Amino acid sequence: MFVQQLEPVADSLALSALVASLPLVTVLVLLGAVRVKAHRAGLVGLAVAVLVGWLAYGMPIGQTLSAGAQGVLFGLFPIMWIVVNALWVYRMTVRTLHFDILRRSFGRLSDDPRIQALVIAFCFGALLEALAGFGAPVAICSVMLVALGFDPVKAAVVSLVANTAPVAFGAMGTPVVTLAQVTGLPLDDVASVVGRQTPLLALVVPLILVFLVDGRRGLRETWLPALVCGVAFAVAQFAASNYVSAQLADIAAALVGAGALIAVPGARKPAAESVRASVLTGARSEDLDQEDPRREVLRAYAPYALIVAVFSVAQIPPVKRLLAEATRVFDWPFLDVANPDGDAVGANVFTLPLLATGGTLVLLAGLVTAVVLGVRSRDAVREWAATVHELRYAILTVTSVLALAYVMNLSGQAATIGQSVAAAGAGLAFLSPVLGWFGVAVSGSDTSANALFGALQVSAARESGLSPELLAAANSSGGVLGKMISPQNLTIACAAVGLAGREGDLLRKVLPWSLGLLLVMCLVVMAQSTAVLGWMLP
Repeated sequence: MFVQQLEPVADSLALSALVASLPLVTVLVLLGAVRVKAHRAGLVGLAVAVLVGWLAYGMPIGQTLSAGAQGVLFGLFPIMWIVVNALWVYRMTVRTLHFDILRRSFGRLSDDPRIQALVIAFCFGALLEALAGFGAPVAICSVMLVALGFDPVKAAVVSLVANTAPVAFGAMGTPVVTLAQVTGLPLDDVASVVGRQTPLLALVVPLILVFLVDGRRGLRETWLPALVCGVAFAVAQFAASNYVSAQLADIAAALVGAGALIAVPGARKPAAESVRASVLTGARSEDLDQEDPRREVLRAYAPYALIVAVFSVAQIPPVKRLLAEATRVFDWPFLDVANPDGDAVGANVFTLPLLATGGTLVLLAGLVTAVVLGVRSRDAVREWAATVHELRYAILTVTSVLALAYVMNLSGQAATIGQSVAAAGAGLAFLSPVLGWFGVAVSGSDTSANALFGALQVSAARESGLSPELLAAANSSGGVLGKMISPQNLTIACAAVGLAGREGDLLRKVLPWSLGLLLVMCLVVMAQSTAVLGWMLP
């Protein structure tokens, strides 16, 4: 048995924390300063974590490698298993041209560009984040807005800012699932606290979007539909994350938000020509006026309806129990770790949910989607393989970062840093969202930031007497605000709308919003750690 040590370097907490931080510093410097590609930075950081765990912390090399292997498996299944199958569904809609039909359908909901921004960037973007995440909402929504006549820069900025509130529950809850896994906290507990933080962002982001589209006039004329959309989204996200399922939180929020928006009187009225002339400064796609048969429109919406239906059925208690029976629990080979108190850690046992996982449910919905859209089995398989090929670097990045996180957590490196950071005391609550924000800004992924800093936040919380669930959730909630300034997302946005090389222009436009909303989140978390907003926590 390997027993973790908190002060292995010269019996000094400060020196031990300095050495333990080397893997994180390596990744952040390679990404932020040297501008090495994320998958390479992850692999180098993993190598450093293995060396620190083996040489400084005394973890046997076999156990160190075994810990990393467990992180790799968790990164592949269930994390990337969800993303691959979700993007596979999207690729099938593009192949059959049903994605174009969906785009035209959205364009007909309202000709007011301010409402279109809410429907596409906020609501549909949230649905895409719920199903796939990892940059897909920014790329797809930017292209749709440009096709509707938006200026490319404005389309990219709107899509980046909109991709905030749903991120913590994106890709079928992948960030919070990862957070629960690396911290050892119950998923329901973590999701319920995140669900009491990010909905506050949903209240203000739609108002920001209409301001970005049409300035003060947009805010003055469309504040009501924007506010109704935000409130509906926030209530649905809170209710689903706390009382239904973290995997369904963004799906419910996106659908309820869109429904409430369209139901607002006046939301579908034609916009004044002066508004359209001043806002839509780009080239409008010529196919927007094309009429689509009702049957094809229904088929275009079918993939998303099928995913919602499959996940809803999976939450029915008898079905949930049946799916859970396929879950396999076993002792992880070559791993026998105890914490500094001598108690065995949870990672010694590994749980593999074969059917009761989001990726398998999305795969099932995808198989039905292929039938509904008329995709031949051979073509469906080719699209799935092409999806894996397209995501090969993302897969390598996620698995290497999670392997790094597992090595740091199981060797004791994260606990050492956490105990050192705990010296911030009460100020830790204010700073905790900043750590998540920084992690996402550098890595481009709330999942990766949770894997890197989740255990550290929990360790620091316990040392300082704060709620572990609160600081773990703050890492994810603060992280979503770093998404819009991450180099990966900026590059995706520029590539989608033909602005290659202008990432700096987008960064200057979205950075003030990122920092402003981060300050709000820091104040919220600090207040939730006291009696001021402590009543909000479960």
